[in-house]
Amino acid sequence: MNVLDKLRSAFGNATPEGGDRQAFMGAVRASADAKFGDYQANGCMALGKTLGKNPRELASAVREVVDLEPLAAKPEIAGPGFLNVRLHVEWLSEALAGLLGDDAHGLSAPKTQRTVVVDFSSPNVAKPMHVGHLRSTVIGDSLARIFEALGHRVVRDNHLGDWGSQFGMILWGWKNARDDAAYEADPVTELARLYRLAQDRIKAGEKGVEDAARAETAKLHAGDPENRELWQRFMPHCLKALEAIYERLGVRFDVELGESFYDPMLANVVEDLTQRGIAEESEGAVVVFVDRKKAPFIIRKSDGASNYGTTDLATIQYRVKTWNPDQILYVVDHRQGDHFKQLFAVAKTWGYDKVDLEHVAFGTILGADRRPFKTRQGDVVGLESLLEEAVAEARKVVDGNSPDLAPEERARVAEVVGLGAVKYADLSQNRISDYVFDWQKMLAMNGNTATYLQYAYARIQSIFRRGEIRPEDVRQRKPVILLSHAAERGLAVRVLRLPEILELAANELKPNIVTDYLFDLANAFSTFFEECPVLKAESAERRDSRLALCDLTAETLKFGLSLLGIDVVDRM
Repeated sequence: MNVLDKLRSAFGNATPEGGDRQAFMGAVRASADAKFGDYQANGCMALGKTLGKNPRELASAVREVVDLEPLAAKPEIAGPGFLNVRLHVEWLSEALAGLLGDDAHGLSAPKTQRTVVVDFSSPNVAKPMHVGHLRSTVIGDSLARIFEALGHRVVRDNHLGDWGSQFGMILWGWKNARDDAAYEADPVTELARLYRLAQDRIKAGEKGVEDAARAETAKLHAGDPENRELWQRFMPHCLKALEAIYERLGVRFDVELGESFYDPMLANVVEDLTQRGIAEESEGAVVVFVDRKKAPFIIRKSDGASNYGTTDLATIQYRVKTWNPDQILYVVDHRQGDHFKQLFAVAKTWGYDKVDLEHVAFGTILGADRRPFKTRQGDVVGLESLLEEAVAEARKVVDGNSPDLAPEERARVAEVVGLGAVKYADLSQNRISDYVFDWQKMLAMNGNTATYLQYAYARIQSIFRRGEIRPEDVRQRKPVILLSHAAERGLAVRVLRLPEILELAANELKPNIVTDYLFDLANAFSTFFEECPVLKAESAERRDSRLALCDLTAETLKFGLSLLGIDVVDRM
């Protein structure tokens, strides 16, 4: 049940004559401070300016006609024209009772199911994943989980870089500097070494290396038997290394089609765009001029080779034909913004104007020096080593806080806490922003961290253990939930906000909206825990009511964290 939707619909029906219904509905939102009620309708302020009327008089008129029952009574007029809504305690109690044991967490099927393709992670398979892949992977995974939870059809697509210039560098390295023993021992590490060797020599300006690597790429694309055989030999090792990282992160994909999959389609893309008069020849290349004042969008280079732009257009064509999506999300670094603006413009001109193409841009992970996060040696931090360090740092916290746990249990908790800390530190940021990577902050037991939320969940489980009560028994009893204490009521209101929070996060494509909500929920529980005895409540009726509130909070925290790809543990 989406409380905000119901209130917006009611206020929409009460929109004053001459007002914009959608805008008036959109001005209803959760109150930032409980003293102003649970929700506020602020549309009379803007509408007063538009209509040239007194906002407070408009608010008075709206108050008379709006029907908020059974959720709430008439709103209160405050200040120059705000309408404050306070939900009925009886309705809150019944709504919460309905959530006990509800696996859907109050979410209902959408009026219209959408098909959403989420393009995320997308590493180059020829080299190990590094910290730069973290943001795309965890943001994309979270958005896919959120859309799925809302009842939409989601296609997770890992658009692998398995065909580009990096393979040309590896092929050059293989033919000129390979170490067969090293390859036998660890194929991915040796291939990564060869890639870096070629890259370093090209950067150093070593004569002939760049042209030779390009020639190897061209031979691969042209079907050269030797290069194709090597490519097919290398790919399984590269994919296996990626799969190990994804498995540890709990990330899955429905489709993993690399650039090589689309290669046979590229010539037709260029031909079709040219025949339609969308593309034209310019200085030996085939391009599309999105804006004559700016650089064109190249779809075939002057040497006859295709590029990322061509592949991306073929990918859109394939996705639309295969899944008929309503929306395609590209979770890619903000530095690719100009590319996607041109790509989307060309795709729409080409006829793909019914699908919503969205670049979900994100900022950079920074080190303490506020520069891109790197090792002390100046190398980009490998993702596998980052995860190992996260678990090691978490183990220190777990060992310090839970020495009574068995070693194997502490290892499991450290894995959950460490990986959760890394993911949450990323997802709790506004994705557009850069952020500083800081172990101490991300593993803190207080503050807006995964560790704090996981601890809140574990603390609730400890209440049930101490009382020797199973949460399942409380759910089956479905006790009357009493909300006479302000802390009880505040917790109840927050639990019920989950559906509206997920809708907002999906609309704005921002997982940090979920993290902010979970942090607020955990804080509300902390207040409740301090002010409202549970096991030592004044009556059995009150104890069962508070146990139900504890269980609802725990299940909401667990479910909310799962939408971020983060697990919980019963003991910390």
